[in-house]
Amino acid sequence: MVGKLVVLLLLWLSFAASAEPVKNPKLVVVIVVDQFRYDYLTRYRAEYKAGLARLMDRGAYFTNAYYQHFPTVTAVGHSVIMSGAMPSVSGIIGNDWYDRDARRQVSCVGDDTVKVLGGTGDGGASPKRLQVSTVGDELKAATDGKARVLGISLKDRAAILAAGHAADAAYWYDGSTGHFVSSTFYFTDLPNWVKDFNAHSLDKYRGAEWVGGTLPADAKLFPAIIPSPFGNDLLESFAERAISEEHLGKDDFPDLLTLSFSSNDYVGHDSGPESPKVKAMCLETDEVLGRLFKYLDSSIGLDNTLIVLTADHGVAPTPESNAARRTPAGRMPDVIRNAVQAELAKRYGDGTWVLSASEHTLYLNLDLIRDKKLTRAEVEQELQEMLLTMPHVFRVYTRTQLMNGSMPDDRISRRVSNGFHQVRGGDIYLLLDPFWFFGNPVATHGTAFNYDAHVPVIFMGPWVRPGIYDNTIAPNDIAPTLATILEIETPCGSEGRALKEIILRPGK
Repeated sequence: MVGKLVVLLLLWLSFAASAEPVKNPKLVVVIVVDQFRYDYLTRYRAEYKAGLARLMDRGAYFTNAYYQHFPTVTAVGHSVIMSGAMPSVSGIIGNDWYDRDARRQVSCVGDDTVKVLGGTGDGGASPKRLQVSTVGDELKAATDGKARVLGISLKDRAAILAAGHAADAAYWYDGSTGHFVSSTFYFTDLPNWVKDFNAHSLDKYRGAEWVGGTLPADAKLFPAIIPSPFGNDLLESFAERAISEEHLGKDDFPDLLTLSFSSNDYVGHDSGPESPKVKAMCLETDEVLGRLFKYLDSSIGLDNTLIVLTADHGVAPTPESNAARRTPAGRMPDVIRNAVQAELAKRYGDGTWVLSASEHTLYLNLDLIRDKKLTRAEVEQELQEMLLTMPHVFRVYTRTQLMNGSMPDDRISRRVSNGFHQVRGGDIYLLLDPFWFFGNPVATHGTAFNYDAHVPVIFMGPWVRPGIYDNTIAPNDIAPTLATILEIETPCGSEGRALKEIILRPGK
């Protein structure tokens, strides 16, 4: 009898040990769906059957996550997610900005000292303009470089900024060649597995159909695949190959993979958040995440994988859809720069007064201001007064105000302040009325209002307490939460908090 009890005890201990998750995740996968409004989760919830459904049913699901910066664009969102830092600290203040030292507009990931590998064009890309560390950087430091860190997206800025400085690689898609490419910042030549993937990856998409139309069978397929669900499918296939070839999750050191699904953003801009195309994209995103999770389960085990889902920004409803609801909305022609140029020329004389291309962030010509014996602050103030008289201008902030903190004490002002960098920032920041935007896109984003700031945040894995959490958080909280779970240093510029309400400590 005693012998049988001993055997049963040993069997139970063996089962308990095998069922217990590893101390740390073998792989962390951070998924960013570009331009995925929070309400896309709730609007189509009944039709989700795969990846999104699994996350909502089994994850720690935050219903009130809001970005706390302006502008709400791709580069800024991705830098915030994995660094926890506001643009005022990270230096990533937009997809591009005017560089006073270079006297030109620069890309957030532009780097003339490196070259693109596998694609076209001379301009290289790297994370050198990111001034803070990311979760990937801190993971690399904590493991003496043994952890693997990869970033993958259709967009260079999304792949590079989420992965960080110390990443082993970042890959993005070149619509001119139909290839995934990288940069000499990471290595001198593309890995052979990437070249092999590029040689055959697009064949199955030629002539593919969806609600948005039929993809071309010729070279026009290369760019056409981007604004379609097949762009996300291609990205997921590349991610599976990367996990396999780079042996992610296969040793005792946790690895990190950041995936940004960009196709949703392109479709959203072209058709608006309430269109059948966007709904189709949401449902296809559910399916593609389901495939990814199935692959992760078979290759590494979901019990060994920590997954995070979020978005880099939301999007405004189209003015037409708002009009149907009798909500004021509209598009403002790109007239701000010309109006400012004309006003300053009228008051102070000819010259190029505005150096930047943006309509909402203006950089003034400081040399010209000095030549005219003016002060920067007085020109800013006069422009502020003039711009506030224009139709549909909601707020105008000056550099002087932002430096001194002399602004209205509300959420909008705090978001603008969080987006202001003392060295890289502009002189005038202009916000249009709610639901108004510049130019003529069908739909767009970038404002400080909640429709652009409200995004999903979901954690899933054995290290996470599942449930629905209605407390207000920010995507800045993702980085310190990951750092806490992984027991590594919090990224240096992080302003978020560890979401202790969801953190479990299995295996300890």
